[in-house]
Amino acid sequence: MASSGLLAQLPTELLYLWHTYRVPILLTAVSVFAVVRLALHQRRKRERISTSPLPSSPIEKKAVQLRPEWLPENTTLNHSVLSLDNHAEEPTTVAVPLEKARKGPKTVKGNKMRSKVAKIAPTFDHTVDQIQPIIFFQSLSGTTERYATEFAKAFTTWNSEASSSLLEPQILDISYIEFDDYFISPPKSESNIKHFYIILIPTYNIDTVLSIFLESLQETHNDFRIDTAPLNALLGYSVFGFGDKQDWPTEEEGFCSQAREVDKWMARLTGRKRAYPLGMGDVKGGASLRLDEWREGVQEALVEIKEGHGLGEGVPGSGDAAESDEEDISDAENMDSEVTSRKPVRTRKTARVDDVEDLGSMVDSSNPNSLIPIDFTTYKSQAKPASRQAPKEMVPVTSPTHASLTKQGYSIIGSHSGVKICRWTKSALRGRGSCYKYSFYGIASHLCMEATPSLSCSNKCVFCWRHGTNPVGTTWRWITDAPDLIFDGITAAHYKKIKMLKGVPGVKAERFAEAMRIRHCALSLVGEPIFYPHINELVEIMHKNRISTFLVCNAQHPAQLASLVPVTQLYVSIDASNKDSLRKIDRPLHRDFWERFCACLDIIKNRRFEQRTVFRLTLVKGFNMAEEVKGYADLVERALPGFVEVKGVTFCGTSAAGTAGLTMQNVPFYEEVAEFVTELEKELSTRGLTYGIGAEHAHSCCILLADSTRFQRNGKWATRIDFERFFDLYEGKVEGTRVEKGEDGMEKVIGWRPEDYVGGETPEWALWGNGGFDPRDARVYRKGKGPGGQAEAYAKSEAAKLVEI
Repeated sequence: MASSGLLAQLPTELLYLWHTYRVPILLTAVSVFAVVRLALHQRRKRERISTSPLPSSPIEKKAVQLRPEWLPENTTLNHSVLSLDNHAEEPTTVAVPLEKARKGPKTVKGNKMRSKVAKIAPTFDHTVDQIQPIIFFQSLSGTTERYATEFAKAFTTWNSEASSSLLEPQILDISYIEFDDYFISPPKSESNIKHFYIILIPTYNIDTVLSIFLESLQETHNDFRIDTAPLNALLGYSVFGFGDKQDWPTEEEGFCSQAREVDKWMARLTGRKRAYPLGMGDVKGGASLRLDEWREGVQEALVEIKEGHGLGEGVPGSGDAAESDEEDISDAENMDSEVTSRKPVRTRKTARVDDVEDLGSMVDSSNPNSLIPIDFTTYKSQAKPASRQAPKEMVPVTSPTHASLTKQGYSIIGSHSGVKICRWTKSALRGRGSCYKYSFYGIASHLCMEATPSLSCSNKCVFCWRHGTNPVGTTWRWITDAPDLIFDGITAAHYKKIKMLKGVPGVKAERFAEAMRIRHCALSLVGEPIFYPHINELVEIMHKNRISTFLVCNAQHPAQLASLVPVTQLYVSIDASNKDSLRKIDRPLHRDFWERFCACLDIIKNRRFEQRTVFRLTLVKGFNMAEEVKGYADLVERALPGFVEVKGVTFCGTSAAGTAGLTMQNVPFYEEVAEFVTELEKELSTRGLTYGIGAEHAHSCCILLADSTRFQRNGKWATRIDFERFFDLYEGKVEGTRVEKGEDGMEKVIGWRPEDYVGGETPEWALWGNGGFDPRDARVYRKGKGPGGQAEAYAKSEAAKLVEI
């Protein structure tokens, strides 16, 4: 009975224990279960790694379950190895062994190459490769399509006579192409076929396909997934725009604005491969003519490419992302270090040599056919002949002088001549204005060549732009190059420098084409051109090629000046009004410099009816301005030149100028130059001389005085030149009016006078008080400057003086 009672009480006891200890029991059970579960999980993971390692061979295949957490960052998957169902995958690299994952965000690595190798333009083998031109156009009314068709026909006709390496052009409408097929990468073709893009674009003021096209070009350039120059594989490109000047007269107002945008973005996408400047034509007049001129230029560029010359050296920055209207190309003049000399240039760091006499020990020249050195500068009969010594080269290619001049952008022709592109030439090519010679005489700067047959000079002027690097001397004792060799050399070098500018943003195709025909030559540059013994023959060659001549001399060589043949216009530099000032500012080498100076003035007076004569006054504050108006009036009265140019000095900022005492404080403001000219005009008037202020060019800080009795028509200034009339007079096609009486008392014509080739009236914008800047060009101001900048600076300086007082 006792045992039966215990059994009856057992459930009650268990139930009591459960209710008393159920919470600890449950917690213990859960803890035990969790520990067991965790242990089993860790055991399974270790077994998976040990039994299924990553494959060590790209051929062996394993069934592997891909789990992202197994893969450390930057791991490249080998799909051919990790394929689970044996399906084909794109071949990739072998998987790398696992490594400990690094902290930080994971980096996604693609197979796009953005290395320097991808940006290197493919080479063009002109013996094997072929050029495929593609003509793109877009048209709403059909006008541009018609021009594109005519362009393609003319191009094909020319191409049939050119070369088999140039394929027949393809013509495509931008409205019906996929932009990605042509403007993200060049079209796919055979390996020996290279592409060249020709784009003809109108301009609309409404949203058209062109708007989408421009957005596509911009997005392609800004897309980080695409290389910055995806069209680098093109051989080149060129754009021509059609616009309406009646509704949009200027580029600033929208003329050919979309074409300019396409040209800009194409320059960036191709890596600056503009083959020919942007062309523009007015659909309401002259578009066909402009297009034909532009087509000829593009054809010449293609000829250079197919001959293996490529696009040429170009100019750094063309098409760069920083390209803007503020872009300056002054550094482009330093690019052309290649010269037409007989020996290669050896650049090395040496001390600067200003005087060519110091180079004598460096030159070893022995030529049995050389000329005997003669003193061409001495006009006194009792002068002793020059000592007999072997003549040498004026500027040997191994000399520091040669290296310095070429670094400054000069091309040395032969051994003593040079040529350089003027900054105004670059400005005129871009439609930014010509120099003072255009305002005064009608010489467009992009048609002008600046050269010299003699790099040597007999002065060391403190304001010389040549940084004191040109040679100096008083007698011609160097090897003399023939005038035809000089002419061929300087013209070839000039054209080469012009061609270098074809890829510069903003260069106008019309002016670029005009610049390839030299119309004028300024024989100044550096040195003394009249010093060259055969200057007359060189001038004759230029006149026969219908190139006008503006010769500048320093009034130190009266014998050469007296024997000089008539030039289009003859300049004499008048840098001081008295002997002491002339010595300080010109620093002449001749001891009798003042006598030579006065003799040249007398020659100018005697020859003033044979050719146009000009006084060039360079004003240097602190040297030749203060109280020298009467002295300059004395010189003008003595020589009676046809014109007097008064120009403020331009500071070149060199150490050589600093040692001579020239600083920015010596540069006069334009208002000061204008005040000086006004006073000079009054002084000349009081002496009965009929000089008046005929024109000005404020941008150059230059003002022109002219003889009103000779260069006015019906009371209006006519300072410009009729160049065609000049050449007709030179060639004898028309008779001049310069006469003299013979022994029989009869008058006969012996030549022409300057009045015989006076051009049209001086334009209104060039007259005194109007600034002298052609309104058809666009004035570009540097940063921090603008209209009235000089006047404001002058006012501030005057205010500062008053404060000091």
